[in-house]
Amino acid sequence: MTIEIKRSTEEIMLQIVGRLDTTTAPALDKAIVENINGSKSLIFDFKGLEYISSAGLRVLLSAQKKMQKIGEMKVINVCEEVMEVFEITGFADILVIE
Repeated sequence: MTIEIKRSTEEIMLQIVGRLDTTTAPALDKAIVENINGSKSLIFDFKGLEYISSAGLRVLLSAQKKMQKIGEMKVINVCEEVMEVFEITGFADILVIE
């Protein structure tokens, strides 16, 4: 998995490419923690995300809880396979997905 971070004044976008699983989830969590300060908006661009596991879902849930206190979070460019995981797990109802 690769993470590209794009930052503006109050917004951070994390572009994720590859697989978000048990092995790679800690790297995403670290990237969020290190870059979230001062941000009012957190955007995950999943255009290149091929797979997400329960470990990846936990990272998203943790980020959602943090952002509810300071701003907003959304997920964009979700492929069919990942969207299916979101729908099955109920994440489609708790995340803002565009």
